[in-house]
Amino acid sequence: MAAIEEVGNGARVKEQDSVSAAPAAGSIEIRHCDQVSEFQACVELQREVWGFSDAELVPVRMFVVAHKIGGQVIGAFSGQALVGFALSVPGVRAGNPYLHSHMLAVKQEYRNAGLGRQLKLAQREEAIARGFELMEWTFDPLEIKNAYLNIEKLGAIVRRYSVNQYGITSSPLQAGLPTDRCIAEWWLRSHRVCRLLESGEREPFAAEKTITVPALIYHWKSDPAKRDRARDVQLANREQFLNAFGKGLAVLGYSRDAEGTGSYLLAQAHEVFAFSAGQKHI
Repeated sequence: MAAIEEVGNGARVKEQDSVSAAPAAGSIEIRHCDQVSEFQACVELQREVWGFSDAELVPVRMFVVAHKIGGQVIGAFSGQALVGFALSVPGVRAGNPYLHSHMLAVKQEYRNAGLGRQLKLAQREEAIARGFELMEWTFDPLEIKNAYLNIEKLGAIVRRYSVNQYGITSSPLQAGLPTDRCIAEWWLRSHRVCRLLESGEREPFAAEKTITVPALIYHWKSDPAKRDRARDVQLANREQFLNAFGKGLAVLGYSRDAEGTGSYLLAQAHEVFAFSAGQKHI
């Protein structure tokens, strides 16, 4: 049985062969990190999850800064041990404050109990309490299960695409491909998000365009002899995303077939996803 979990920059998804050994999510305490030792644990977990070189790790100082300036460093703890975290930093868009969720990581043995989603919901609750309307993050559009989680389980939409955002990284998860990213917009109090989180159902819509990612993409990325196939999909989909977003379409849904192939479902958004006139400055 496959399981999904967010574990990375824009949240990389890992598949596991079994969920039987996963610790219960209810036994985990989710709370703010505020000690240097806890920030150090976040750095070590980051190293474990992505396999970055030291030069590409987000350092302890950045976690401290995020904590001090109105961002979020939310940890998941099993006893005293950090087993997951979410890092966000404040940003400003057109004069409006928002939170950019830069990184979410979950320790491998804890990836089968919905802990990544719990961390996202903890981010949302805390952000709403402080008056934020929007949280954004980036994710790799080739990551099928992660896209499903972001769009179908959290209610994020996508209207922007960033080409090779971080350059070529040392992480083996990226397989040497350009770090193209979709920008997820999570309008925290929108009708779309509230309905989805309360009922498990999203607003129905008629897709005007579909962009597909083959289930074999993971195999192609991990096999150097077949990596060009993954690159071809990435380049073709990049062009489709940029064209669709240029025409005002947005990713509003995501589907997966029996073989695991994923499809982004795009249409014109009928709900207005924008800052309210009375947006409070945090």
